[in-house]
Amino acid sequence: MFWLKFISNFIKILREGQTPAQVAGGFALGSIIGLSPMLTLQGVFVWLVILVIDVNLSAATMSLLVFSLIAFIFDPIFHRIGYFVLVNIDGLKDIFTTWYNAPIAPLTRFNNTVVMGSFICALILFPLVYFCMKKFVIAYRTTIGKRLEKTKIYKAINKSWIVQTYQRIRGMVV
Repeated sequence: MFWLKFISNFIKILREGQTPAQVAGGFALGSIIGLSPMLTLQGVFVWLVILVIDVNLSAATMSLLVFSLIAFIFDPIFHRIGYFVLVNIDGLKDIFTTWYNAPIAPLTRFNNTVVMGSFICALILFPLVYFCMKKFVIAYRTTIGKRLEKTKIYKAINKSWIVQTYQRIRGMVV
């Protein structure tokens, strides 16, 4: 039932609620955490940003799940990018050495090629994810959602016993 509620909340925020910019901001920030490892200093920082600024937490969580599921596919690419940045750019070697010897910087795990490559890719993709998600939310609220509700599949799913049971349970709790 948790997953049904989670998906239901995400669809609700697509329909109404916060502004498209807030939904897209949460989704884009969640993509950073989903693409790069969470147990790093930069992962904690992004979580703090999500919690402090006014973005949608459900969108961030959904994005985290989606991008985490596909991130491992791109690990070889992330490794190549991270290796290139860490090894082949001579101007950055002194900076990385200084960071590595600093007391808190190793918590970023920047010296790991996959972490470095995935974080760089996540930062590069951030504006693209934000603007695409913002356009999608606007389109969903104006046209896509209404068209989707008219399809036979949507109507069949709405009449299924799983959805009906969920709605009855939700009605009892509320």
